[in-house]
Parts: sequence; C-alpha cells; structure tokens
Amino acid sequence: MPLFTLFLLLLSLIPALAQKPLQSFPNCTFEKTAWGDGDSFLIKPPGQTAFSVRLYGADCIEWHVTDTTDSRRLRAQRSYFGITKIDPDPQKAADIAKSYGEKAAQFVATALQQPFTVHTALADARGDANFTRVYAFIVTADGKDLAEELVKQGLARAYGVIRTTYHQTTLSGEAYGVALKDLELQAAGAKRGVWSLTDWEQLPAERKQQRNEDAQDQIGIDAAKDLNGKKINPNTANHSELIKLPGIGAAMANRIIEKRPFSKHEDLLKVPGIGPATLKKIKPHLDFQ
Repeated sequence: MPLFTLFLLLLSLIPALAQKPLQSFPNCTFEKTAWGDGDSFLIKPPGQTAFSVRLYGADCIEWHVTDTTDSRRLRAQRSYFGITKIDPDPQKAADIAKSYGEKAAQFVATALQQPFTVHTALADARGDANFTRVYAFIVTADGKDLAEELVKQGLARAYGVIRTTYHQTTLSGEAYGVALKDLELQAAGAKRGVWSLTDWEQLPAERKQQRNEDAQDQIGIDAAKDLNGKKINPNTANHSELIKLPGIGAAMANRIIEKRPFSKHEDLLKVPGIGPATLKKIKPHLDFQ
C-alpha cells in the first residue's frame, strides 16, 4: 500500500493525527482535473497516490458553482471584493466574478508546472463527506508560497484555516494570517486581479449587507438545526459537519479546525469566539469518542 494512502486511512481513525507536525512531500506534480480551482486541486508525490489539497489561508473565487452552498460562497466572495453590482445583469455579474476563479486556477496550473513541495499535517479539509482532502502549504519550484502568490496577484482573499507554517520561515498561524492580510492590502491598493473591479464606494455597504445576510442565515439554521440525535467529534468532523452545530458558522468552524485537538468540552473555550454560552449550546452535540 502506498505510504500516503496509508496516511489517509489513518486520518479517518486517529483524531490526533490531524495535529501532528507538518510533513514534507518534495518533487510533487500537479494533476489536472475538471474540478480543480485556485485553492483546491489534485497533486501527486513521486511514487505515491495522488491526493487533494486545500491551501491554508487563501480563498479563491468559486469557479464551479453547482449547488446552493457554492452559490452562497460566491455571493460572500463577491461582497468581500465589492463586485456584487459590477453588471446590472445579476447573471453576468456572477459570471464575471467566476471568470476570476478560472484565472486563479490557470495561475496555479502555471505556477506548478515544475515539481514543488507540499507541507501538510494531514488535517481534514473535506468540503463534503464524499472525498478526502487535506490542508496544505505549497512551495513552488522557485521557493514561493503559493497562497501568498495568489493573494499578491489579487486572485484570492486572505481567508480560511491557518496554522503554524513550515521550514526556516516558520510563523505562527496568527502571524501567517497577518502577513496574508498585508499582502491582500497591497494587492487591493495596486488594483490587481479582482481588486481591479472593486467599487470602493459600495464596498462597505456590500460587506455590511453580507454580514446581515449571514446573521439571518445563522438565525434560521440555529432555529431549525436537527442533528437527529447524532453527535459530532470536533477532532474529526469536517467543515460542513461543524457548521451544523448551533451557533457555529463558517469562520468559527475554521477556527475549531485550526485549534484541534481537544480532549474535553472545555478545551473548545480556547477557540476565539467560543465562550461559555456557545459551549453550553454545542456541548450536547459533541462526542470525543
């Protein structure tokens, strides 16, 4: 059995594995797929089974929008960049946004033409329960951090799960996130990529509206959530499972993943944004077995 295939099997069995130190896979190759985009794609280490990765810290615009979840993500991304009303026709406005998702995917395919290095702790990054995907940092053949390059070019926002980085340039997750935010500000100021389309007058209103819509969505979800008695292990649950917990949205789910593992309920209080009240709501739905 190939080594990485064994790792993926262990990933589903051992919660603590998701928090092991980063492992490095040098000389990987990029595998072209129909579904790949700028922040999630298939890679192959030499002599090993190909696997999917999701970049730490960078979020590219959705290119393949196939369901309502993708549509909500695209809406949030468009609001973040201030491009919701770039065209009077809503469909055309969405298509323009998606074209930058395609550009991000093309940028990645070009950047990874030469063998590159993947640094991963095998933390579960599944978008759904149907396939395995792990969070990773990727360093290109010329020594550049791929997530940083995407943000620099205005092809991604500094957003998502982060953790302590790799190699000689080791940074805490918080420091890496701040560095990405600085690069994002630089890209916005230079009007690169998606930022070239930003309506700066409307951006505050678009982001405010998005926050309001997110809050309304969360209220509805909290009132209607029914886990049918199923309990979730916060050490192994994927993102889509975590957001089923009352009071847990997409950003909070990212923070939970970042701070794993937990040995008891109270450990979740170390997650920024989770206080005693939120813990009380989610506690009945958690199982650490």
